[in-house]
Amino acid sequence: MVLGGFDIVVIALVVFVILVLFAGIKTVPQGYRYTIERFGRYTRTLEPGLNLITPFIERVGARMNVMEQVLNVPTQEVITKDNASISTDAVAFFQVLNAAEAAYQVAHLENAILNLTMTNIRTVMGSMDLDELLSNRDAINDRLLRVVDDAVQPWGIKVTRVEIKDIQPPRDLVDAMARQMKAEREKRAQVLEAEGSRNSQILRAEGAKQSAILQAEGQREAAFRNAEARERLAEAEAKATKMVSEAIASGNVQAINYFVAQKYTEALASIGTAGNSKVVLMPMEASSLIGSLGGIGAIAKEVFGDNPTPPPAPRAQSTPRTAPAVNPFNPPTER
Repeated sequence: MVLGGFDIVVIALVVFVILVLFAGIKTVPQGYRYTIERFGRYTRTLEPGLNLITPFIERVGARMNVMEQVLNVPTQEVITKDNASISTDAVAFFQVLNAAEAAYQVAHLENAILNLTMTNIRTVMGSMDLDELLSNRDAINDRLLRVVDDAVQPWGIKVTRVEIKDIQPPRDLVDAMARQMKAEREKRAQVLEAEGSRNSQILRAEGAKQSAILQAEGQREAAFRNAEARERLAEAEAKATKMVSEAIASGNVQAINYFVAQKYTEALASIGTAGNSKVVLMPMEASSLIGSLGGIGAIAKEVFGDNPTPPPAPRAQSTPRTAPAVNPFNPPTER
């Protein structure tokens, strides 16, 4: 089929319309913003979705990512306030809030944020001592975030976080810090040991004091009890002696016999229970004890004037008797 001139014009017109439609329809993905320029001048920002622009008059100027982005800060040397050289690196999180300002207020946005962050890291960390720097990372992060965020606000950027990842002091400085930490811990251990020893001595002294007080109170109570017991025993002895004396005065000889026999038997009991004697040999019998008591009674009668009748003289025996065998445990008594 041969196409005429009119058909060619129609086909060309249709192709042109299609090209114009494709040039005027812009699809913006989620998380991005497109700036539109008309003859090179910014006019508006396209939101995510399907958008129409004027072909050949308007064009897309910049495609800005408005999602939160991560920017790695490379390792750099920092000299602290006390002249300690350290190596540190960091990471920064930022987000584009205004696509037009981010596109037209600064060139090379990421490079600008990176250099700004590195400069402020040197400034903030250089104003601190090494010990303060190692122990106050949160304070460093807060200061960096505040300074960098204030600096990028004219660019339509929001810095959400700035984190120091690692701080590396020199090896010799690390060894010195380790020795310092060890010495500090040994000092604390010695202080704690001294305090424990002092508290232990105080407690032992308090215990000895309480023990001495209780022992003294116990001895005082025991002495009081012993004195009271001796007093009662003396009263009982005086009362018994008085009763015996009254009985003797009234002419009762049996009372003194009982009193002497009691003391005699108590003396024998003391001899038998003595600690330095294991075996006691006593050359006497029960009849000898009774005879001794009888003799003591006779002496008492003579003392108090009651003359007893003398015993009858022994009668002579016509027939001789053999001498009895001598008992080694009961020798004969001399008359």
